[in-house]
Amino acid sequence: MNKTELVAKIAEGAGLSKVDAKKALDATLEAIKKAVKKSEKVALVGFGTFDVTKRKARKGINPATKKAITIPAKKVVKFKAGKELAF
Repeated sequence: MNKTELVAKIAEGAGLSKVDAKKALDATLEAIKKAVKKSEKVALVGFGTFDVTKRKARKGINPATKKAITIPAKKVVKFKAGKELAF
C-alpha cells in the first residue's frame, strides 16, 4: 500500500474527503518526525512505538577497496510493533 492508497482508506474509514484525510495523515507523520528528531519516544498503543537509539561506532570494510574503515556512531530510529499489529 502506498501513501495515496492509505489516504483513500483513511478517507473511507473516517468519512472524510481525500483532501482532509491527506492533511490528517501529513500532520500525523510530521508530528512523529518532529518528536523523533527531538529523541522523544512516540508510543501509539496497539500499533507500535517509534524510539531513537544510539548506535556505537564500529569497524567495517569498504566493499570496493576491501580496506578497513571506521563507521561513526549515530542515532537511528527503531520501530517496535504493538500486540494488535502482530499476527
